Amino acid sequence: QVQLVESGGGLVQAGGSLRLSCAASGRTFSSYAMAWFRQAPGKEREFQAGITRSGGGTYYADSVKGRFTISRDNAKNTVFLQMNSLKPEDTAVYYCAADYLSSWPRARANEYDSWGQGTQVTVSS
Repeated sequence: QVQLVESGGGLVQAGGSLRLSCAASGRTFSSYAMAWFRQAPGKEREFQAGITRSGGGTYYADSVKGRFTISRDNAKNTVFLQMNSLKPEDTAVYYCAADYLSSWPRARANEYDSWGQGTQVTVSS
């Protein structure tokens, strides 16, 4: 398995930006498709963005398309989520997730092998 640690969350005003990082250790990082999910209070964990093992393909939920950008640095075992034009409805705990040897990042949370502990993002209006 791979161990994941997120960082970069915090409090930001609407319209602001944050950059989340997820550092991986353990198995070969490039063996994993990676994704970011988020979970708001009382709601299910939802897919936001995913990236293929090489970084050549990215996928986004409609709600964040054009505002969020996922990227990865396989040499540094890290995946990032750049979040721009943040809205109060983006408030949630954000989790990174890893899917071993998957050809593409899947949208269902139960498909993922490893999870980070989460980082809180709060967007004030």
